Amino acid sequence: MKALLSRCEAVALVFIVTLYFNASYQLTGLEVCSLCGGTVQNNTYVDNFCSSSAGRLDKRCCLANDNSSDPERIIGLDLSSCSLTQVEDLPGASTVVVIDLSLNPITNISNEVFQGFLDLNFLILPEDIACPGGNASWQQIEVKQGNQLCKDQKNMCNQTGQMSMNCPENSLCGPYGPGSFECRCDENYHGYKCLRQAEFPVLKVFGPLAASTVVISFLLWITQRRKAKSL
Repeated sequence: MKALLSRCEAVALVFIVTLYFNASYQLTGLEVCSLCGGTVQNNTYVDNFCSSSAGRLDKRCCLANDNSSDPERIIGLDLSSCSLTQVEDLPGASTVVVIDLSLNPITNISNEVFQGFLDLNFLILPEDIACPGGNASWQQIEVKQGNQLCKDQKNMCNQTGQMSMNCPENSLCGPYGPGSFECRCDENYHGYKCLRQAEFPVLKVFGPLAASTVVISFLLWITQRRKAKSL
């Protein structure tokens, strides 16, 4: 009976830990919506896009999901008039389609900020800030009403085929945001420069790690429980 209870307690502990990490991840992902105060203003680029996409406004973000079982993701981000002097990271916003960074005293933005932003198709910047990746990364670039508009992100792997030449053998070029690309190993290849053949040993690599994490968590829970009882 005690063994059965111990197993049930272990399962419950793993379930609680999983929920905790999932909740922490979701909270961290939405922190970008609170980088500055206020909410998305009416009739702005993000507001109009959100309305046309049946999204939901939350602080400085537009959130949407494909169905009720999927978590909401950020599809619009309005950080205009936030007094931002630099933008180094936009955590949790890699699914965004529209970003507004206008009316900020930004001096420079690195291309690395938007790495992984595969769906980004409309970026509004201060007039003197160049679109990430330059003309080769966007179908259209124009200055309008004091803003730099970067429209329709290009696939960097389709630029006359030259980008693919930078990828090693047994790999393919894949888009990785405006001005960026990544080399993805072909099927059955993995490791440094995709030189190792056969499937990646997921179970062997992550199995012991997951098991040790569960064991350590369980031992910590038991220890804290005994301390609580002694009090």
